[in-house]
Amino acid sequence: MPRRANFSVFSDTSAYFTHRLHLVPPSSASPGDLLQAPSPFVLPEPFQHIVLDAGRHEPLWRQLFQQIGHLLTTGALMQGMNLPAERDMAEALGVSRITVKRCYDELRKLGALGGRGRAGSVVQAGGLPHRVQPTLGKLKGFTEEMHELGMRASTQLLVLEKRSDARIAAMFERPAKAPFLHVVRIRLGDDVPMTREQAWYDLTAAPLLSEWNGEGSAYAWLRERCGLPLSHAEQTVEAVLSSAEEMSAFGYDAPRPCLLFKRRTFSGSSPDILVEYVEGTFRGDAYVYKTVLAV
Repeated sequence: MPRRANFSVFSDTSAYFTHRLHLVPPSSASPGDLLQAPSPFVLPEPFQHIVLDAGRHEPLWRQLFQQIGHLLTTGALMQGMNLPAERDMAEALGVSRITVKRCYDELRKLGALGGRGRAGSVVQAGGLPHRVQPTLGKLKGFTEEMHELGMRASTQLLVLEKRSDARIAAMFERPAKAPFLHVVRIRLGDDVPMTREQAWYDLTAAPLLSEWNGEGSAYAWLRERCGLPLSHAEQTVEAVLSSAEEMSAFGYDAPRPCLLFKRRTFSGSSPDILVEYVEGTFRGDAYVYKTVLAV
């Protein structure tokens, strides 16, 4: 029995699986995207329900990419299974081989396929992260979040230094020469890089944090070692493209969508004291965040 691979970077394409349309393409379509009369050749399961529509603004290769991605994420395609050869897929769908080749090449870039040519391409695992679905609404660190998801958290420490920074000091309402702990690290879930974070901690409020080695949860240190109860945090989320540093951390060969979290965390003393400012870039192919909305 082949093992199901974890593939989760593809959009939901279930709406495509209704009926096959072969429309006359708009005059602006490129030759590689033109739909032709389909061949009598019938694709094997689970490819028989693939639908390409030249009337959509989305290129045909990407429509095919998304629908194969749907088969991967639902487990209809599993590790070790073969995709039809490029020529067979093209003839069955009535598109050029260039269209199919572009789709297959993109899947290979993501690590979803191995092999090529007339023998077809083989589904492989390990190239893509498992997509996680944590719930927003509670202040928790990466370690706690991974534990809740049944994953093992680990850290690759890049920077751990005590330093002063006038810009950061102004944010914390401290003197320009006030000491801060600056931490840059890559956080991994089950050995897959999930986020690259850069954080600043106020050593005036939490001097014992200077003894922290950068492993595990900073929040646990603040609570248990520094005696600082955490009360709340203010957080924003925005879509960004990965920087050069993040591309290196996540193994990307080109900028890709990510989620940038900016968080200010406060202690529970009165008045509240800002103890942490962190910017964490989470890979967009690994995270789907959920929120619970009250009525």
